[in-house]
Amino acid sequence: MEIKYLGHASFLIKTKTSKLVTDPYDSNMVGLKFPRTEADIVTVSHQHGDHNAYQQIVGVGGVAPLVIDMPGEFEKMQMRIFGFKSFHDDVQGAQRGENNLYKIEAEGVSILHCGDLGIIPDDSFLDAIGDVDILMVPVGGFYTIDSEKAVELVKKVEPAIVIPMHFGNPDMKNKDILNKLAPVTDFTKKFGIDNPQKLPKLVTKKEDLVEGEMKVIVLES
Repeated sequence: MEIKYLGHASFLIKTKTSKLVTDPYDSNMVGLKFPRTEADIVTVSHQHGDHNAYQQIVGVGGVAPLVIDMPGEFEKMQMRIFGFKSFHDDVQGAQRGENNLYKIEAEGVSILHCGDLGIIPDDSFLDAIGDVDILMVPVGGFYTIDSEKAVELVKKVEPAIVIPMHFGNPDMKNKDILNKLAPVTDFTKKFGIDNPQKLPKLVTKKEDLVEGEMKVIVLES
């Protein structure tokens, strides 16, 4: 499995049989250029322009991608996706509405993409999700949980790998968003990582994910 970070809350997850993109964003809204990308499946955590620009994703082989934007169970090309409804804020969606978390299972690896999660799920919610190998968690605050709450979630989920997302990127041309989002180092410092070495991509398989040896990995966008 190969994971590339496309910026903000968007990732390209590639397996031997399929490609999935999470939360593609409107370049003008975020202030980052979204790369031309093809996929078999697109997940949309919620209907905000910085997460739901699925129209720009090119289908593989001319076949339109399966767009998933709701809770439920889905399967395509040996990928299984489970959507779980949560909230974009800590007041039951009264401020920013609902948010879907997606658990993606492929090649024996389970990934949980949290979207714009605004509240720490309770234990029963996390029990329903089950074991998670790779956690993609927002850490920037303001629009989502902040770095402290993200650490709390990491401790609850206990993944093998944590990939932070939705943080302040200095390359963002939309300064309104940039100024409201904390940098990724606010999160990594809580794990003793002052200057994280960013990787161009993560290549992993189930055998690489050692229980009890959690890693925090920051990807280049």
